[in-house]
Amino acid sequence: MASARPIVISGPSGTGKSTLLKKLFAEYPDKFGFSVSHTTRQPRAGEVNGKDYHFVTVDNFKGLIDDAKFIEWAQFGGNYYGTTVQAVQDVAEKDNKVCILDIDMQGVKSVKKTDLDPLFLFVAPPDRETLRARLTGRGTETDDSLAKRLAHSDAELDYGHTPGNYHKIVVNDDLDSAYKDLKDFIISNL
Repeated sequence: MASARPIVISGPSGTGKSTLLKKLFAEYPDKFGFSVSHTTRQPRAGEVNGKDYHFVTVDNFKGLIDDAKFIEWAQFGGNYYGTTVQAVQDVAEKDNKVCILDIDMQGVKSVKKTDLDPLFLFVAPPDRETLRARLTGRGTETDDSLAKRLAHSDAELDYGHTPGNYHKIVVNDDLDSAYKDLKDFIISNL
């Protein structure tokens, strides 16, 4: 199982990536491992350092950049996000699982320049209005951060729907149906 290609999941914030991944990990706890990214943003309620993210200072993050520790990293909404080589290796080598990376469009572009050869899966909302409602419904976004996320989502949606950028697009308009599409694609490629 651990020899399988890593799986990169991407899509605008609010498309349900985290919810879909939680379902996958619940159904297959021994097959998949989540690559734990680093971020400089503050934890949301219930998030655990080292499990959901490695929450670090800007100076720590910049040190990792300087030391070329990241496969990919990006700055968004005033915060840094990135995936280290070590995080991917830990999942495959220490945990003996297929590594799943949940990264943004810039991260996808960076990973495409590596020799990881992952499978790329894009999670899309049914439409922009649904995306706005999901982000607003979280209750974690300020008006400014909501506007930034929605503006960024346009570019992500354009990139995600461009032929050749992803191996599979899953439209999350119904959670059970979207999960089935995601699961079927991943399992068929192991």
